[in-house]
Amino acid sequence: MSLSPSLLSVLSEDLLVRVYGFLDPPCRKTWRLVSKEFHRVDSLSRTSIRILRVEFLPVLLSKYPLLSSLDLSVCPKLDDEVVLRLASNGAVSTSRLKSLNLSRATALRARGLETLARLCHGLERVDVSHCWGFGDREAAALSVAAGLREVRMDKCLSLSDVGLARIVVGCSNLNKISLKWCMEISDLGIDLLCKKCKDLRSLDVSYLKITNDSIRSIALLPKLEALEMVNCPLIDDDGLQYLENGCPSLQEIDVTRCERVSLSGVVSIVRGHPDLQHLKASHCVSEVSLSFLHNIKALKNLKTLWIDGARVSDSSLLTISSSCRSLTDIGVSKCEGVTDIGMTGLARNCLNLKTLNLACCGFVTDATISAVAQSCRSLETLKLESCHMITEKGLQSLGCYSKHLQELDLTDCYGVNDRGLEYISKCSNLLRLKLGLCTNISDKGMFHIGSKCSKLLELDLYRCGGFGDDGLAAISRGCKSLNRLIISYCGELTDTGVEQIRQLEHLSHLELRGLKNITGAGLAAVACGCKKLDYLDLKKCENIDDSGFWALAYFARNLRQINLCYCSVSDTALCMLMSNLSRVQDVDLVHLNRVTVEGSEFALRACCNRLKKLKLVAPLRFLLSSELLEMLHARGCRIRWD
Repeated sequence: MSLSPSLLSVLSEDLLVRVYGFLDPPCRKTWRLVSKEFHRVDSLSRTSIRILRVEFLPVLLSKYPLLSSLDLSVCPKLDDEVVLRLASNGAVSTSRLKSLNLSRATALRARGLETLARLCHGLERVDVSHCWGFGDREAAALSVAAGLREVRMDKCLSLSDVGLARIVVGCSNLNKISLKWCMEISDLGIDLLCKKCKDLRSLDVSYLKITNDSIRSIALLPKLEALEMVNCPLIDDDGLQYLENGCPSLQEIDVTRCERVSLSGVVSIVRGHPDLQHLKASHCVSEVSLSFLHNIKALKNLKTLWIDGARVSDSSLLTISSSCRSLTDIGVSKCEGVTDIGMTGLARNCLNLKTLNLACCGFVTDATISAVAQSCRSLETLKLESCHMITEKGLQSLGCYSKHLQELDLTDCYGVNDRGLEYISKCSNLLRLKLGLCTNISDKGMFHIGSKCSKLLELDLYRCGGFGDDGLAAISRGCKSLNRLIISYCGELTDTGVEQIRQLEHLSHLELRGLKNITGAGLAAVACGCKKLDYLDLKKCENIDDSGFWALAYFARNLRQINLCYCSVSDTALCMLMSNLSRVQDVDLVHLNRVTVEGSEFALRACCNRLKKLKLVAPLRFLLSSELLEMLHARGCRIRWD
């Protein structure tokens, strides 16, 4: 008797593709393991990929012909030679690629970038952020991609006006560019950018030492919608006045920490743009004045308002909230004068509030938290760091009413206790929870979180010395989705608790700093179970012996950043670690008492072709071979001497 065909075999390819489109990334990974047909549908449907090892690049590009987005930011060995070999492979097609992430690809220089630009002739978006070797020659090479619409060049410290000029002349259709921390860019470069790229919609010039002349040029951009200029020390109120009658399409501006900007400059922006939706003026507005309140009344569509660090009164908050009822994001951290009266009124008026930052507002009590929880039922993010008057009573209201809460920061709120955590655990959609320096919580509180917050992705327990192994075990059992865990300086933890972390298969970021009671056995268990770890902080874990580091070298192959300062690692273990961790890019190796100069030399030679950041003790500058240091520099590695 013949078997009838399975249900899957009669589904058409079009139907499978439609089903595939509804799946999230984790489910798609499982999907392609079901059958060859499902795997083929995945290959034909996938449009984006993040590659960890460059040797697989040609195969993957051939396997996924419809790729439009390629992320190479975590490939430690990406350089010009790799790109040239790719170009010589005629079977590989890159014609569909529109987005390319080359962030931190410090070994990729002008020749490789020009080759990529010519290969990917449909390229529209490029990210070369944190490529400290990206300079004018590299910018000229990138300008070959004439169709570019978006370019991100954050912290390209070697880029000057000359390189920027090459890009804006070659890519005149740019509508989004980020130049954050490009310290060699001046008014001349910004002026040329604004003259050549009239279609710019988003511009980030944060931390640049540009003057008011640049703001005058920016004000002439007719389509600019978003302008970020965080911590621009030379911009003042006169510069912002140019924006009052310029940038008619402006909807978002950020002048946070611009030290020469005062309330007068912010008022001129508000006065000239009644359709403004996002205003961020943290730590530059000293006081909310009557003039500011009068003008902000016109911003009926305002959704975001950050005035952190300003002096405000209850009446000011009431005026703002009654006039701008569309507000969804409010930042008043470190604001002097914030009390329950103003905040309860704000909560009643801004019913659509999703994000509220009250960090360091010391006079806020449970009354505010209760009012916010009861009125703002869509609240997703609440930051209460150092609000010392918050107790379990306020947290009870959050547990009852804030069912959409995803992020809660209670760092240094010493009124938080186990009962408070029991109430918080009722927020079943919680994704990020910060409890650092909360010393009144114990294993009992951890049980509540572990048993009910199964969706938790990030948990910060920095210096929470009141809980121990049983509490950590409860978290490890119940919060299986955790990808970030901080338990530094939790002095009661031992191997017994740390070994339970191996249950967290999705963990990628782990901080164990200062845990003096854990040994090699605890670290070995973590390394064996947490295969996705890419960040590990072991600073001052003095009792971990070589057995733990051997296990780390064997199992933790995805590690990209590791801190071993003050650890008891030996020459042999360090060499094995640096040799086996094929994706490691950022390493801190300060005060390793058991490691000799020769051991450091051998270990660094084993990984010098992939390191991008390295921290060493200052004397090694004169003890390591000049050949090694030159090799590290040539590969784009930045060394920090402690």
